[in-house]
Amino acid sequence: MSRLSRRVFLRESLLATAAAAAGTSAVLAAESAAPQSKSPNERLSVAVIGVRGRGGDHARAFDAREDCAVTHICDADSDVGQSVAARFKSKPKFVQDMRRIFDDPSVDIVSIATPNHWHSLAAIWAMQAGKDVYVEKPVSHNVSEGRRMVQAARKYNRICQGGTQHRSTGANRAATEYVKAGKLGPVKSGHVYTYRSRGSIGPAGEYPVPPSIDYNLWAGPAPMELPLRRKSFHYDWHWFWDWGNGELGNNSVHPVDSLRMIVGLEGLGRGVLSYGARVGIDDCAETPSVQVTIHDFGPLTVVQEVRNLKTASPKQGGAIFIEGAEGYLVSNYSSAAVYDPEGKLVEKLSGPNINHFDNFIQAVRSRNRQEQNAEINQGHTSTALVHVANISQRLGQPASPAEIRKVLESLKVNENAVETFEEIRQHLADNNVDIEKTPLALGPWLAIDADREQFAESAAANAMLTREYRKPFVVPAENEV
Repeated sequence: MSRLSRRVFLRESLLATAAAAAGTSAVLAAESAAPQSKSPNERLSVAVIGVRGRGGDHARAFDAREDCAVTHICDADSDVGQSVAARFKSKPKFVQDMRRIFDDPSVDIVSIATPNHWHSLAAIWAMQAGKDVYVEKPVSHNVSEGRRMVQAARKYNRICQGGTQHRSTGANRAATEYVKAGKLGPVKSGHVYTYRSRGSIGPAGEYPVPPSIDYNLWAGPAPMELPLRRKSFHYDWHWFWDWGNGELGNNSVHPVDSLRMIVGLEGLGRGVLSYGARVGIDDCAETPSVQVTIHDFGPLTVVQEVRNLKTASPKQGGAIFIEGAEGYLVSNYSSAAVYDPEGKLVEKLSGPNINHFDNFIQAVRSRNRQEQNAEINQGHTSTALVHVANISQRLGQPASPAEIRKVLESLKVNENAVETFEEIRQHLADNNVDIEKTPLALGPWLAIDADREQFAESAAANAMLTREYRKPFVVPAENEV
């Protein structure tokens, strides 16, 4: 067995072990991070914005607390919002326009689970109105507006927590302490995997907006596409750049964020390159079904890998594979373990889970943002790594396998990029995709000025750090936050 094939064998074996263990542990236990006040006079008034999917979880989590009261439910889809509001005995008020919530001085907390294109502006408006904010991942739709969120939190002294809840799992927190103690040795690379099978969303068509939706409010800062291309109005916006950020923004942000915490990684690194395409799925979506991104952090290289076609473990969710001088650390959020260079188990890592919403409320009451497990600056940085990856991808051009291989061979990174490419090529062949005939797009290598959160040499890439906003739904400029 060659050295390289042994490396692949170890990685696949350890990831399979992690995937098998994933079903045995809950992602988040209901352990409370802070005592709950039983006095109705001390209850915090919570408004939840965007409740069709994850927002419903938000509402249930806050409603379960004795020191919180869900007083407002907001959704651009009146059928969805009214239906969710009716589920709660407290009978929260349904509001279709989130601006009415920001105008209400009785609201203490705004919890945001809208589509991605609304996350930052909703959070900024809420903080400007004196509210504390919990906002789902990815916390922004682009890099610039994410930084504006952080600035707003600082200027208005608000508590703002990102929805990357895997920072609160005991396994990841134990892994962080293990690496911090130097037991893994200097970390060479971190590879994060998001393998999630997706089907076709259908061909492009001309579809009406459902009558229960105020489309102007739903679109907000983004374009109002008319007629709609996608058949399913809800959820499938993830796969279009105007509203979503593809699978990187939808799910890869979780292992990226956890990896950053475990290895203590800050900033956006020195450079990025991404390749992939929407292949193997015949539909009208824009974002890749397979994508590999390489981030250069000097002595440490980070790789994001996404597969939406049928593949091997980890079959669902994500996993993190970290290579250090003393061995390997593998985490799937709910469990983590360390292995020696030969793949022998050294130690299983575990610890108490912390309820992510409880952690947020603890900081709201103490007014100490350092108590948050996912303070907004961390959420912004992790999300920005997704954005710079997608920018390279979107600037990419179709390239032959030989051209991609040549570029990857020239990279001076601490990762066998060619080996990963060959694995991707085999994965696609297994799904009847021949990249000689259906080429992938190879993005440019983009040097990054991490201090300024900009690209060092590409005007085209810098233009994609923000977007043109649709009035009056405009994210404030730096001097206007």
